[in-house]
Amino acid sequence: MSLEFGWGEFFSIACALGWACAVVLFRKSGETLPAFELNLVKNLVGVLLMFPTALIFGGAIPQYGGTGWMLVIGSGVLGIALADYWYLRALNLLGAGRTAITASLYAPFVVLLSMAFLGESLGWYQWLGFSLVLGGILLVAWHRHQTVVTKEDMRKGVFFGVISVLLMALGVIMVKRILETQSFFWTVHWRLFAGLIGLLIFASVRGQWGQISKHLRQPQPWRIILLGSFLASYLSMMLWLAGYKLTDAAVAAMLNETAGGFIVILAWWWLKEPLTRRMLLGLGLTFAGVLLVLNG
Repeated sequence: MSLEFGWGEFFSIACALGWACAVVLFRKSGETLPAFELNLVKNLVGVLLMFPTALIFGGAIPQYGGTGWMLVIGSGVLGIALADYWYLRALNLLGAGRTAITASLYAPFVVLLSMAFLGESLGWYQWLGFSLVLGGILLVAWHRHQTVVTKEDMRKGVFFGVISVLLMALGVIMVKRILETQSFFWTVHWRLFAGLIGLLIFASVRGQWGQISKHLRQPQPWRIILLGSFLASYLSMMLWLAGYKLTDAAVAAMLNETAGGFIVILAWWWLKEPLTRRMLLGLGLTFAGVLLVLNG
């Protein structure tokens, strides 16, 4: 299979950059606002912005049919409500570096699911590029002297991280065909809306509203939280799904993996974190892999 650099590939890489910016912001805001509340605010911002966008640009509300609605709603609940919550839990427990390593499983999950359910395949150049991308991310994210994490936090964080990326992969595979045939903006909106409703139901069943209200009333870095929410649930969400709409799911997933490299660059630029030779080598491998994926 031979691919040229098109809009799908561009959107997938742009999504990785937008998500990397959001992760750096969420890592900071996660120090004061717990993962569930952060995910709730993030998705509420996404829905409030996406609804008028769909009204203006989305045309008529799609007629998905029973199966289509189940896929869109299920994708939102699994891929947003549950996956994002567990990702943010992993981020708080493990830190950005270890979470990036765990999140590297996202592309393999998407590749396997796309082969099983969408009939996609990859050329050997793209498999080689895929290996370079994953190897580069591991070099970038793994540091010998990371912040100490307890065994319990490590166990929980890895579990949450693996489950979150599996659900993200499953969620996007569920709506891949719908994105190709139905209104893009309305599909993104209903997926976000389903994720938000899932969070609200979960909070109600567990009786968490008192705790949520308490955390939201406390002083929070709201500008950072709202900017991160805009990037993650609105801008990156549209770029992410646009990539899957316009190119193969396996290719989009591999290009999404460049987020790990962008996170390191942004942490060095914004947070003044060190950029070592090991990281530079990892970044080189990652972007060499991207070139192979695009030209395989």
